Amino acid sequence: MAAFEIFEIIFAGMAEATSSSKLPRLLEVISELRPSQNDSQLLPPWIAVISRGYDVSAQVEPEETFQKLPELFDMIASFLTSSSHNIRVSASECLISFMANCVPDSVLSEPSIYDEKVLEKLAKAAVDLLSVKYQAAWMESFSVMGAMFDGLRWQADPILKDVVQTIGELRGNDSFTGKKEADEIIGKAIRAMGPQSVLSILPLNLLKPKPGQPGRAWMLPILREYVSNTNLSNFKTEFVPLSEMMFQRVIDNGDAEKTMEIKIFETLVQQIWALLPGYCDLPLDLIGSFDQPFAELLANLLYQQVGLRSDICRGLQTLVESNKAILSIEGEEDIVLQSRISKVTAQKNIDHLSGFASNLLAVLFNVYSETLPQHRGHILQCINAYLSIAPNQELMDTFEKVTSMLQSSLAESGAQTQAEKQKQKEQSGTSKMPPMSHTLMDLVITISIYLSRESFSTLFNIASLIIIMDSDPQLQKKAYKLIPRLAESPTGKEALAERSNELQQLLLNSAEKVSAPARKDRLLAIATLIPFLPNTSLHFIPSILSEVVISCKEVNEKARTTAFDLLISMGEKIVAAEGSIIDNSKVPNMPDDAPTVSANLEEYFTMVSAGLAGSASHMVSASITALTRILYHFRQSLKVDTLAELVETMDLFLTHKNREIVRSVLGFVKVCVISLPTELMLPRLKTLVPNLMVWSHEHKAHFKAKVKHILERMIRRFGVNVVNQNCPEEDRKLITNIRKTKERNKRHKDAAKEAGEGSDEDGAEPSGGKRKGHFESEYDEAVYGSDDESDGSDISDNEVLGKKRKAAKKSGNTYIHEEEDEPLDLLDRRALANISTTKPLKQRLPGKKTKAKMDLDGKLILGGDSDDEAMILDTPADGGAEDDEGGVGAYVKAIKGRDAVQRGRGGRLKFSNKRGQDEDDEMDVDEADVKAIRKTTGGDSRGSFRAGRGRGSQRGGSGRGGIANGRRGLGEEKRHGSSGNRGGGLMMFSRMTNK
Repeated sequence: MAAFEIFEIIFAGMAEATSSSKLPRLLEVISELRPSQNDSQLLPPWIAVISRGYDVSAQVEPEETFQKLPELFDMIASFLTSSSHNIRVSASECLISFMANCVPDSVLSEPSIYDEKVLEKLAKAAVDLLSVKYQAAWMESFSVMGAMFDGLRWQADPILKDVVQTIGELRGNDSFTGKKEADEIIGKAIRAMGPQSVLSILPLNLLKPKPGQPGRAWMLPILREYVSNTNLSNFKTEFVPLSEMMFQRVIDNGDAEKTMEIKIFETLVQQIWALLPGYCDLPLDLIGSFDQPFAELLANLLYQQVGLRSDICRGLQTLVESNKAILSIEGEEDIVLQSRISKVTAQKNIDHLSGFASNLLAVLFNVYSETLPQHRGHILQCINAYLSIAPNQELMDTFEKVTSMLQSSLAESGAQTQAEKQKQKEQSGTSKMPPMSHTLMDLVITISIYLSRESFSTLFNIASLIIIMDSDPQLQKKAYKLIPRLAESPTGKEALAERSNELQQLLLNSAEKVSAPARKDRLLAIATLIPFLPNTSLHFIPSILSEVVISCKEVNEKARTTAFDLLISMGEKIVAAEGSIIDNSKVPNMPDDAPTVSANLEEYFTMVSAGLAGSASHMVSASITALTRILYHFRQSLKVDTLAELVETMDLFLTHKNREIVRSVLGFVKVCVISLPTELMLPRLKTLVPNLMVWSHEHKAHFKAKVKHILERMIRRFGVNVVNQNCPEEDRKLITNIRKTKERNKRHKDAAKEAGEGSDEDGAEPSGGKRKGHFESEYDEAVYGSDDESDGSDISDNEVLGKKRKAAKKSGNTYIHEEEDEPLDLLDRRALANISTTKPLKQRLPGKKTKAKMDLDGKLILGGDSDDEAMILDTPADGGAEDDEGGVGAYVKAIKGRDAVQRGRGGRLKFSNKRGQDEDDEMDVDEADVKAIRKTTGGDSRGSFRAGRGRGSQRGGSGRGGIANGRRGLGEEKRHGSSGNRGGGLMMFSRMTNK
């Protein structure tokens, strides 16, 4: 086997032209070294070497290798009859490799006569694989069939028709178990040969099935998944009439109740039109098939059939995008890669579709305005596709129509009184349709990137008018989306650069008018504008900075994330323009004689730090959070003095009494601990650790957990001794707790590792130098890694650090308590009461006897140790339950346990400790033994029974008799205790038996 592995190394160096002449002789020698037919040890690696060798040969001499393919195919296919599963799998993998690597592109594009003969031989060999001889390897044979269809592509038609016929007949047999594999092969045949060829072999037979031929409705989902790069005319001639006939059956039913047959016809109509996107994927006959009648048919269906809109829009969109993808391919043309569509043909297809763009856009606009917002996505994508190919003049005309309608709609909205607006809002809320102005604004945003430079003035006028309209937050939100949309096109980027000053002023003037729903989109608009700022307009950053900082405390998570990203973007802009002048006199609310400053990173931190002097705690907290984010990003570019001043300032804020401010400071301290240089942080620990410990006693807002998490990071980085030295004496028990927890976890990991159940620790580094585990470096591990049980970080910390939220880990078992007569209904609101983290106990059945534990003297053992001689009373027959109970588990045990309260007839409460006629709470007593003891002692049954329960006899004073007082066992003489012995009743039990 080692020798065969060496061959693979040799092949890797034979792909070069200098040594390729030796390859044919080497392959002959390897073929002569063929092992025994059933050698499961040597045959699989030999087959692998053959596969690898002819893979290299196909790269060096593709034509010669293809001519040898039938002979190689027959040789390897003979191993599929082997009884060894490993040999069959190796043979099938080798045949798959042959079909994937040894069929040159020239055979697919322009096959010669010799190539056609080779293909016929391969087809004959493929048909032989479906004979009874290879019945044991039918799964491997199916894999080879799929590879043949994938490798031969359109050349599989018609040579592999017999394969399709055979597999189709197998698939139609109800007793055939490989339907899933057969569906995959038929799907690959549809993709390679085309649906028209496959349907001629396996017709659907849906409307008028021929006698003896079953219907094949099961092929419709396969066609939907695999149809592509075929003739669109087949859909028009085969499926459109079929859909019309089936839909006519539905119409004929009228308003009558739908029968199962009518519902099936509706489903088939849906499945038929779901094929349209596949037929529209690079059709071979687009110009001839996509004509005016077909376009009108699609337009009518868009208007009339709401359920078909999604498939029709995806089909129309695919027509454009698939041809544009061909045009975007760089380099020389590859007909096989381009699926027989040349770039010239693709351009002709686009030009043909552009002639229909104007009418299709008009239809799509109307349909879009009639569709609910949650179903508009696919329509808008289709509109975007046809806007990209529409002629410029038609595009301009469309834009003018939409903008004029939008202006009219805005004018009508402005002229309405408050009562009329409220009435219109109620009407739209009933119909769930948005106002027309919202719909038109969506269309304007979609059209914007395809407009010429002359139209941008109108576009910006519309945006400036809507942005200041705080009476309609949703419309304002859409207006802000216009700026990021323009940045997607080169023409739009030029317009943003030219109108930068105008947009800056617009954003500054509209700051007071922004509504809460539009906050995120406004921040995105500002972030889009920042890269286009000229160096002479850097004063825009301090002008807008306060709004960005306060947005770091937004309720909306996406708005907060956008604010953090915008802070980084503004910082990088200032770093890129380092040395430029920032004119503070142009900043709002700054005096006219405000000095100019030079743009640098330290100045940017000074701008952000200005919020620390604010009077509102919310602003101070937001400023600290913003400083935390930019510190984490720019920590390696800042000067050491700036870092030291920031840490010292935050150390002072740690003593603040406002919890909101301290909460932000804790996040800042965490970033300092994990990312700043050690030599900078060590001197600060003398004041930092005591100030932290003050908040370790605060339980509100998870302060204690946050402080503990920061201390764990400190210990991990600086060592436990350093942290312990700087910690106050009265708080060192927390440090001790953290240390012991770490040591205990380490012992558990080591024990699991020795038992073979664990993995290397996160901090361990193998001797080879390459780290194992989830982290690429120690720094990443320090930032992102922490123990699950002590992770005190929250979502805001993850946002500040730019980390994604981790999925919560689930641990422990969950049990479902079901009644014996019916299963639990998980849709019931009361189902939670039957779900527990504790294994539920079975309720005690009436008449169920349990054994009581006795010692050798006949004494009853109550409680006791957990050794072999002890037994707990009232234990169910199937064993005890687990003792650990969570909150939900304890609740379930209280209402569903064996001692739970139950309701009888009339809703009366019944308690499980009520004894029945033949049942005792604790044990069963042998009546004969009781009578004998009663005759001996002269006591009554009540006294003896109570004494048996450890309460003493009727003459006992305190009831503390029983086993605790060392009373005599049966058969012993009476012993007289001292006068101080309380509860002097006699032990009146004989040996118990379980009846």
